[in-house]
Amino acid sequence: MATITAPAFRPGVPAFLKHRAVHKLLALAVAAAILVPLADARWASGSWPQALTVDLTKPLTGVSDWIIDNRDSHPLFLYFFGHISNAVVLSVRAVYLVLLGVGWAGVTALGALVAWRVAGARLALGTAAAFLACGVLGMWVPTMQTLALMVVAVLASVLVGAVLGLAAGLSDRMERILRPVLDTMQVLPAFAYLLPVVLVFGIGVPAAVLATVVYAAPPMARLTALGLRCADKGVLEAVESLGATARQRLLTARIPLARKELLLGLNQTIMMALSMAVIASVIGGGGLGDRVYQALASVDVGAALAAGIPIVLLAVVLDRVTAAAGQGTGENHRTRGTYALLAVAVVVAVGGRLIGRLDWPDTWTLAIAEPVNRVVDWMTAHLYSGVPVVGGTADWAGHFTTWLLDPLRDGLQALPWWSVLLLVAALAWVIGTWRTALTAVLAMAAIGVLGVWEPSLDTLSQVLAAVAVTLVLGFGTAVAAARSDRVERLLRPVMDVFQTMPQFVYLIPVVALFGVGRAPAVAAAVVYALPAVVRITAQGLRQVDPAAMESARSLGATGSQQLRQVQLPLARPALLLAVNQGVVLVLAVVIIGGLVGGGALGYDVVFGLAQGDLATGLVAGAAIVCLGLMLDRVTQPADRRAKNGA
Repeated sequence: MATITAPAFRPGVPAFLKHRAVHKLLALAVAAAILVPLADARWASGSWPQALTVDLTKPLTGVSDWIIDNRDSHPLFLYFFGHISNAVVLSVRAVYLVLLGVGWAGVTALGALVAWRVAGARLALGTAAAFLACGVLGMWVPTMQTLALMVVAVLASVLVGAVLGLAAGLSDRMERILRPVLDTMQVLPAFAYLLPVVLVFGIGVPAAVLATVVYAAPPMARLTALGLRCADKGVLEAVESLGATARQRLLTARIPLARKELLLGLNQTIMMALSMAVIASVIGGGGLGDRVYQALASVDVGAALAAGIPIVLLAVVLDRVTAAAGQGTGENHRTRGTYALLAVAVVVAVGGRLIGRLDWPDTWTLAIAEPVNRVVDWMTAHLYSGVPVVGGTADWAGHFTTWLLDPLRDGLQALPWWSVLLLVAALAWVIGTWRTALTAVLAMAAIGVLGVWEPSLDTLSQVLAAVAVTLVLGFGTAVAAARSDRVERLLRPVMDVFQTMPQFVYLIPVVALFGVGRAPAVAAAVVYALPAVVRITAQGLRQVDPAAMESARSLGATGSQQLRQVQLPLARPALLLAVNQGVVLVLAVVIIGGLVGGGALGYDVVFGLAQGDLATGLVAGAAIVCLGLMLDRVTQPADRRAKNGA
């Protein structure tokens, strides 16, 4: 009879020790045990060692002086930058002259015609009302100036973004190369590159357009790449099995399948371009942005709002019309009616020109500045400190600063410099690869080398607080919008207003309610970053495979179970993109925070622009880019299946 022997006893290994992340942390702990004592003995703990900093003031000042000395004579400026500048000026001027030549009646009629053609009568009436409101507010000519500038800037941004997104969506290598480039374009604050742009192109329209393109092109590139990469694999395999070439697969399958992402990219590009209108006015962009800037310089919130409302209206009209055109929801079959309306629009435009009514009549304007200023004064008097029981907004700002911002900043600055690098390496390596961790650590170390360690940690504390608030509010709002069409319709105009209203416009009411300091800086960042997080998250949740949702419902899953177990996991790429956009948009408003007492890197960038100090402004701007790159690597897991070093 065979005997059965008991298996040899083998002490079990705890399950958590088998996890890949634990292995990474153990390896990092061994490396830290060797390197940290050496670093501490050589450079000591505390803040970043002075011996490891590099002063860039002299070389950057030399570059600035060389540009100024050679701007009018060097071939690079005469035959390259000069041609770019001339092309931008001619394009904007041509669009502006066409708009003025058509007249207010013609522009309104043609805008309504385009809206009716692609989306129906309701949007046509809304478009006409938006243009008429711009005239009623007394902002017709500035609106046409801004519209001309934005048409050229948006077209250039879409072209650049689509090309970059196409390259990143079709090639893993190009995606890795372009990712830090797009991070830099979007994270580098506009104020930081305004000075170099002005040095090269001078004050005027070319500098304003190019600054807008740098800021507005990355969303188009990112969402184009996302759409191409997330195209249905089954459809692509079916097209390939039919013998289609790579070009045919791109044109007939990938791009049509990525239509929603492309439209969302166009939407975000339009919104971000219009949000640059005020900043562009600082370097000669003119138009509505200049009116807002001049009004806020005299602390006239009413006048600033009168110029800010047309910016929002332009954004809403362009958003709705372009979205409807891409979705094909218009009444395209009514060709005869379209020709009739086109004839009416032409008659209106020609009639207005013949009777000399091209400009908006002065007697048809409505002044809203004084009533708005009275409302702001009332809010300041009654809400700042006059709310019983719960306290005023000043108390809320004080508590937020005392309980969150101060401990977070002091805690980061109290950490030894090597511990910050170690923490960054651990977070980046656990969710990514060793290359991800190395990039994040080098980005953080570059901040210390630039000599702005302490202000960078101050800025980092504000960014972390703002991102946390933005993600909590954004994900909660997006879930509600994705689960209810009514909520989505109600939120859409609110998100449009938040994202397109220039930060300078709502900055003064924020300061009036919360005072000057880091709390209003965080509030401004949250207001600006929230719409993008909501839009991208809601889009991702709505695009979850209906078959998966139906299977979950058939198994009796509740609504919360469907959300946690189906929608959120399947919408992971969109959620990660939302986190990324939340980080970069919060960083983009760091400069605005510097204007209202946020201090740190934001103040340094503003000071550098105001004083013409290229070194101070660019060093602080580069530190903000490094923060953005580090946060991107820490919050964006890499695809381990495509990495050999995982």
